[in-house]
Amino acid sequence: MELDIRWKQRFSNFTKASLQLQEFIEKDELNKFELQGLIQCFEYTFELAWKTMKDYLEQEGFEVRSPRKAIQIAFQTGLIADGHTWIDALEKRNLMAHTYDEKTAKEAEELIRDKYYKIIQSLNLKLGELV
Repeated sequence: MELDIRWKQRFSNFTKASLQLQEFIEKDELNKFELQGLIQCFEYTFELAWKTMKDYLEQEGFEVRSPRKAIQIAFQTGLIADGHTWIDALEKRNLMAHTYDEKTAKEAEELIRDKYYKIIQSLNLKLGELV
C-alpha cells in the first residue's frame, strides 16, 4: 500500500514538472535566462520521470537500483517505448551541467525540444492511465 501511494505522489509531482516544461516548449524564442530555465526544468523533470518509473516498477515487484535499470525495465515491460532516447537523455544530463557555454546550451535546447520532451509526455500519458 505504501509503495502504491509513493509512486502516485511522485507521479503528481512529475505531472506538475511536465506542465512547467511544456510552458517552455510552447515559447518559440527563449532569452538566455529562459534557456537556462528550460534546461533546469528538464533536468528536474527527467529526475522525477525516472524516479516515478522506479517507484511504479518497485510497486509492481521489480528491483530497481539505478536510473539505467529503471529505464531498461520500463522498456522491457512496455511502460516506455523509446528506450534508446531515454538512455541518451540520461547520458546527456552531464552535458547540461555546462549550460554556461552558449553553444552547449543551444544543443541542449534542441535535444529537449526535438527528442526528450516527447518521451516525457509519453511517459506522463502512460502513467496517467495506470493511476
